[in-house]
Amino acid sequence: MSGAPVPTRRPPPERALILSGSIGMGHDTVAEACADALATVGCSTEVVDCMGLLGGLGSRAGDAVFRSLMAIPGAYDALHFASMRPGGRVARYMDYAATHKLLKPMRDLLARDPADLLLSVFATGAGVADLLLAPDDPVSSVVYCTDACPHRMWVHERTDLFLVTAPMSGAFVRYHRPGAPVAVVPPAARNEFYDPPTRDDARHALGIVEGGPVVLVIAGGWGFGPLDRLAHRLAHDGVTVLAVAGSNERLRGRLQRAAVEAERGGVAGRIVVFGYTHRVHELMAAADVVVTTPGDTCTEARLIGRPMVLLDTIPGHGRENLQLELSRGGAAAVSPDPAVVGAAVEAALAGGLEPAPGPPLGKADWQRAFLTSLEPLGVTLPPPPH
Repeated sequence: MSGAPVPTRRPPPERALILSGSIGMGHDTVAEACADALATVGCSTEVVDCMGLLGGLGSRAGDAVFRSLMAIPGAYDALHFASMRPGGRVARYMDYAATHKLLKPMRDLLARDPADLLLSVFATGAGVADLLLAPDDPVSSVVYCTDACPHRMWVHERTDLFLVTAPMSGAFVRYHRPGAPVAVVPPAARNEFYDPPTRDDARHALGIVEGGPVVLVIAGGWGFGPLDRLAHRLAHDGVTVLAVAGSNERLRGRLQRAAVEAERGGVAGRIVVFGYTHRVHELMAAADVVVTTPGDTCTEARLIGRPMVLLDTIPGHGRENLQLELSRGGAAAVSPDPAVVGAAVEAALAGGLEPAPGPPLGKADWQRAFLTSLEPLGVTLPPPPH
């Protein structure tokens, strides 16, 4: 995006704190990619879990409240669209309570080991950075938000630069702060997705010897959605289902029961269950179609070249992200009804849904695009490889 004032050029940062949050896996994916990129220009990094800094009780309470709201139909939609997106009273109170609780531990952390760049990939991190830094503070503050429509808790006056992954997202930053400095960068992905195995190699490594279609069913780190019922339906349709529960142990138990029932029932396909796993790139490479929720998994599926059936199960910002992913192509949106998902997967397997190309970037290209956006803050790019 252009036309925004750019921050005054500063000396190259030597140490960055990346403020993340252990809600789901998306924030950690972005934090990891940013840390790797900053290391290439000699900037040391430390990833700080804002939820962890809240303390055991505070972190568990925040996690429980968020999960409860997400599980009640309409509740999180109401909170997001009526308060968080416009910055209503409830959202302001939530932001105040969390950021002020983080203020002392963050000050203590910076006193022990100062940093000259605060990079927030979590909304609460953006808020506490705004409280920490005075207007003339030499420490730079950058926000990197991958949501389609950043809500009010992402946007603060002390932020020097906002990074987003689509022009529409930048427009929502300026919805809250007209004239804010914004740069658009490609979506980040974990390192292993830039060089995935072939379909045959992935299936061999996973022990998949049967012929027929393979579908990956995954819904982020929380496993948010009725994946057990979806896996059961797809297995009855003759599909080998690679089902990932993430950190959701209850879902893992339900998936394992569904796998046993499918095996005992003599259905045409089968269900292979995974909990939290670092093999998602192999699972995705082995699959013909990916059934997932909107988010970082979509970028990864596009890099590997797989069509997606996207579940409309995440309220609030998830509905906005769903629309953005559909605009990027290679995806169909469905309700979580097993019959509807089964029909969408069948259509995709029959060639009715072409995968959209991922960002035309390798890892080094993504890093260069990210670092280029930080040049006004003193980041100096290394010369391009010959």
